[in-house]
Amino acid sequence: MTIELTDRTEMASSSELDDMFERLEQMHIPEGYKVEIVGGTIYMSPQRATHWETILDIVEHLRTKYPKKRVLSDVRIDFPGHLNGFASDVVAMAEGCSKDEKGRWRYQDIDFVAEVVSESTAPNDYGPKKTAYALAEIPVYVIADPYTGRCRVFTHPQDGDYKIDLTVAYGMPVDLTDTVVGLTLSTEDFPRD
Repeated sequence: MTIELTDRTEMASSSELDDMFERLEQMHIPEGYKVEIVGGTIYMSPQRATHWETILDIVEHLRTKYPKKRVLSDVRIDFPGHLNGFASDVVAMAEGCSKDEKGRWRYQDIDFVAEVVSESTAPNDYGPKKTAYALAEIPVYVIADPYTGRCRVFTHPQDGDYKIDLTVAYGMPVDLTDTVVGLTLSTEDFPRD
């Protein structure tokens, strides 16, 4: 489901994004839905069991290297581009990370982002979110797609795009040992839709 609250041609500002999130807080959001703003459009997507199980698997792998307080899920982080306030499925923050003056995590401190595809928002994961993550120079971006049974692994951001794009079938390891993440992500138990 999408809700358009602003003209896409307006210049983005942090206060515009804050206003949009304040409006969202006043709305009734059905339980079990994730809400984020991508390019000025509000997206609400249901969290399915498959989605959550994949997120949990990724978090458990990251926790072998990252302390609990540096692994986040569904927490608002503002990204470059027009009105991008994402609630990424999984984020791993770099050592020494800090919050901004508003008490929010900074995209400049992110080592890793993972998104688990939902049917309704898949175009965002492969399109505007990938672009925003590359512009933010997030070192590693993983898309887990339970519909295709594959992960897309994007690394080496440069000039608003990722220079390396690797596809890995579920069941095969995602080797991130040569990245800042420094571990191998098992996809053995990733559920499929």
